[in-house]
Amino acid sequence: MQVAKRSGDVVDQKRRARTAANAARTHAHKTLGERAGLMLAQHELPVSRVNGQASVSGFYPYQDEINVLPLLARLVSEGWQTALPVVMAKGAPLTFRAWAPGEPTGRGIWDIHVPLESAPELEPDVLLVPMLAFDRRGYRLGYGGGFYDRTLTELRKLKPVTAIGVAYAEQEIDEVPVAFYDEPLDWILTERGVIEPKR
Repeated sequence: MQVAKRSGDVVDQKRRARTAANAARTHAHKTLGERAGLMLAQHELPVSRVNGQASVSGFYPYQDEINVLPLLARLVSEGWQTALPVVMAKGAPLTFRAWAPGEPTGRGIWDIHVPLESAPELEPDVLLVPMLAFDRRGYRLGYGGGFYDRTLTELRKLKPVTAIGVAYAEQEIDEVPVAFYDEPLDWILTERGVIEPKR
């Protein structure tokens, strides 16, 4: 698959890629189930709190997404401050609220679990980013809303942040269609381990 130059081409390529990526993710989810989340939690993050990064945002698994909650629970035990994203409005960056596994949640847009409104907001140093597909260059295929691209653009203006795409290994594709606004990942984490992108 070639990277398209025109925005219309990219949109069309992404639409087709999402169909295939959804099928691959569903297959991986049915095959591995909750084992994938436990396998994921066994891997160390490619960043360290001693380097000044102390807060990490995860995501509450939605539909067939890989379960990062066991990993978040382990990170809490290691002293990390953990959080979940909240969609505030269409076209806006994400907001992050402190949350740890076991704490209560409410329901946000698309009925996704989110921290309670009383939870403090924070700007994470590390973001665990969900995705439909990824490639070895560090590009991800998202869901089409652009929330993480907008969020990473804004956060990277403020401070160094590390974006770690998290998915099943089966969600890897040869080449993700890329538009000018797509923010690259710094690392990729699957149930099989950490991948360092080659750009």
